[in-house]
Amino acid sequence: MKSLISTIALLLVFSISALSQDIRFTPDRKLQYAEAIIANYYVEPVDRDTIVDEAIRAMLLTLDPHSAYSTPEETRELNEPLNGNFSGIGIQFNMATDTLYVIQTISGGPSEKVGILPGDRIIEVDDTIIAGVKMKNNDVMKRLRGPKGTTVDVKVKRQGVPDLIDFTITRDDIPIYSVDAAYMADPKTGYIRISRFAEQTPDEFKEALQKLRAKGMKNLIVDLQDNGGGYLNAAKDIASIFLNKGDLIVYTEGPKTPNYTYIADGNGEFRDGKLVILVNQYSASASEILSGAIQDHDRGLIVGRRTFGKGLVQRPFPFPDGSMIRLTVSKYFTPSGRSIQKPYTKGHIDNYLEDIKHRYDAGELMHSDSIHFPDSLQYKTLHAGRTVYGGGGIMPDRFVPLDTMWYTPYYRDILAKGTLYQYVLGYLDQHRNEIKANYPNEDTFAEKFEITPEMMQGLIDRATKADIIYNEEQYKQSESFMKRMVKALLARDLYDNSSYFRIVNEENEAFNEALKLINDSDAYSKLLKK
Repeated sequence: MKSLISTIALLLVFSISALSQDIRFTPDRKLQYAEAIIANYYVEPVDRDTIVDEAIRAMLLTLDPHSAYSTPEETRELNEPLNGNFSGIGIQFNMATDTLYVIQTISGGPSEKVGILPGDRIIEVDDTIIAGVKMKNNDVMKRLRGPKGTTVDVKVKRQGVPDLIDFTITRDDIPIYSVDAAYMADPKTGYIRISRFAEQTPDEFKEALQKLRAKGMKNLIVDLQDNGGGYLNAAKDIASIFLNKGDLIVYTEGPKTPNYTYIADGNGEFRDGKLVILVNQYSASASEILSGAIQDHDRGLIVGRRTFGKGLVQRPFPFPDGSMIRLTVSKYFTPSGRSIQKPYTKGHIDNYLEDIKHRYDAGELMHSDSIHFPDSLQYKTLHAGRTVYGGGGIMPDRFVPLDTMWYTPYYRDILAKGTLYQYVLGYLDQHRNEIKANYPNEDTFAEKFEITPEMMQGLIDRATKADIIYNEEQYKQSESFMKRMVKALLARDLYDNSSYFRIVNEENEAFNEALKLINDSDAYSKLLKK
């Protein structure tokens, strides 16, 4: 028997050796043989799916930094925020002190319908305790999400109620919004923040724009800070709102795929008012498409710091099992002809991913004169002939340095240990009804609510109990920002996300610079050379 096995093994080796000399032994067949050899001869059991997954990942690593492979589960998680909805129970929550704390219920959603309230703590899900067991957010969400029409039983701890309350919630489709905030920054200036470019983003944006115009908006700030991109078509549709019919928005070129041009498809609803777009080093991809189009057409001003520099277009190639390759097939160019993809070396992804750190170390995030581009990367805008640059992100028209003065080790520890959020949640447990009675809407809260010294002492005391050593010098350095964050988090819990950004933006230097420019017609026009 042993002799027979040895003979078969030798025959296999010889057959592989012979095939390796055969001109028909192509690279794809080589991969198949390698996988078969590992699966059949490796000393320990192997998961063939894992072998194949890792082989695909390794192949893509030799290419550019944005070609990637995702498993079926990873693909679903990637697509959910862009597709605009999922099935679940309809809550916004925070895992505070290892307990699920309900921040808000989605209006008209399943949880609101059965009576779940902000401030409730979900202790059990389908007879499984999720509080106090250090469960990951993803594991909690898997228990709460599920097919539309299915039910989930939860037990809730409510402030002032001695016993747990039982709820049965019927899951339903839950919208995922990409417009985080929309409010009037001053009597004539609106503010809209976009967190990602998803399928429903243009509709959300138009709805927000319409509501702000009804309130008297003449000028607009669009916040794309930290927006990593999304669907190119969503960026194209929003750019069309600001441009004239027929204006070029972006075009793509690739050696093995058709070239495409994306054109504004109608006379935009907002072509005349002043426009400022906020960006930073984390604004990427679709954010850069929108920013580049606005800048090249001299339609508005870009304020902030140089964007990420992702000018590569990925095409999805799905597999029958739900997994997917997102392969770079082309590059995109702004209307003036700029490629805004930053340089990269194939197979050296670590250096590419550390680019932001390199920018920080070089002082670029603090000083605009630390950024240098060769003359060969100069381009001209299409109407005013202003000089703009390609070769690595969108350079803003007005640079705003990164402010880190408030970021001390003391504040870092308070944030990292969750103490800031825990304090806010605890304060609301005691004062929610009182605050809502005295400040019935976000306007009165934003204008009149004050963070008292007693409240800040409460935060300090809570931090001390969490073994965070009080440092008076660092506290004083971070105090103003911490007060702003406490108030903003209270507002988000009591009202909505818009109220959070309305308060936080008062400390946002890029936002303040944008508001200043919009209200200074001479400075605005000078930067646009109008």
